[in-house]
Amino acid sequence: MSRETDPSVCEVNFDGLVGPTHNYSGLAHGNVASMSHEGLVANPREAALQGLEKMKSLMDAGYAQGVLPPQQRPDLGALRALGFTGDDARVLSRAAAEAPQLLRAVCSASTMWTANAATVTPSVDAADGRVHFTPANLQSSFHRYLEPATTGRVLGAMFRDERCFAHHPVLPATPAFADEGAANHTRLAGEHGEPGVHLYVYGRQAFGGDGVEPRRFPARQTLEASQAVARQHGLSEAQTVFAQQHPEAIDAGVFHNDVIAVGNGPVLLYHEYAFRDEQGTLEALRAKMATPLIPVRVPVEAVSLDDAVASYLFNSQLLSNPDGTMTLVVPGECQEREAVWRCLQDHLLAGNNPITEVVVKDVKQSMRNGGGPACLRLRVALSAAERAAVSGRVLLDDALHGELTAWVRRHYRDRLAPADLSDPALAHETLAALDELTGILELGSVYPFQR
Repeated sequence: MSRETDPSVCEVNFDGLVGPTHNYSGLAHGNVASMSHEGLVANPREAALQGLEKMKSLMDAGYAQGVLPPQQRPDLGALRALGFTGDDARVLSRAAAEAPQLLRAVCSASTMWTANAATVTPSVDAADGRVHFTPANLQSSFHRYLEPATTGRVLGAMFRDERCFAHHPVLPATPAFADEGAANHTRLAGEHGEPGVHLYVYGRQAFGGDGVEPRRFPARQTLEASQAVARQHGLSEAQTVFAQQHPEAIDAGVFHNDVIAVGNGPVLLYHEYAFRDEQGTLEALRAKMATPLIPVRVPVEAVSLDDAVASYLFNSQLLSNPDGTMTLVVPGECQEREAVWRCLQDHLLAGNNPITEVVVKDVKQSMRNGGGPACLRLRVALSAAERAAVSGRVLLDDALHGELTAWVRRHYRDRLAPADLSDPALAHETLAALDELTGILELGSVYPFQR
């Protein structure tokens, strides 16, 4: 049963800190940007500072902002489990020589895209009045499959008060329950403190279905995974809508729903090819939402699928303002595509909808690996009491931003090529950085090397 409206609830965007091993290995099949930038030299320091600048600017604009730490990389434990033996240097050199694709995978900094970290249900929608978390199993790709155990420890350390927060186990890591987290989940409501409706978007059905699926790239989310998460969180049929992502969009490089649609409050900004059954999805939302849905549709004539994927227009942050308007935070690539920029000015800002401001952010280091502003954050709606119950020092303020900026400048390299991943010094640098970071964030021992 849904809770009463709580006016103290606000959305906190927990952005992922880009890790010291940020590189371009082209690991994500179906992610066009990641595949096309494979082998380029990355700048981990610049990437982390770009992310911190985005966090700081949104905090300064009045939006609640939090921080999620990167994970331990390279994951030498994973390499040892796969048969590589010896000291760290030996394990790295053997992996580089015998299985370079595995070395690239265990060095991935993909945890910076925290939209994939988990699915979250706010307390206002939960029968027990607690915020619910389920870490995503990310079983579709090996480099991301390595994340959930640490993700669960981090979320447990941050949201540890059992009176306010509930944590659920990761779904079974099998293709039938492939779960990519909040990147395929949108909550719609009048305001954050009002009871909402949860839109779960999937690419395929594991059991049954009519077999209409993408042919070029894999569908990463299953209906069965989305249904299981909704059950874990105690959501009823009246609170949920399940919609299939358009197969043509997935084949164009839309590997997650948040690359083709973004929702906030009662607004759903989406591309014509976001959903296989566009009208059915909208009708289901309208039937279950207490506040009228405000759909903002972008037709393919205005923005092609190719332009949508290249610009990440829909992987933008849609943020609520106190006066009822909304701000759209877009990546700089949106300015580089004439059709996209024209759509933003003539279709969105000039349209009859609450979006009144577009803010451009440079997150190019992340974008080259296929992650825009929306990929970099996990949205958690929290009441005032729940914000006070958050453990650690993870809610951003000026002092924390300054310390994290200085930490990045001390520990991060300004150049990292895939060939550098076998350098044992990089592994040692990363462990030293993360050990210091857990002290700054006051999270305790969340990494394998600390346990």
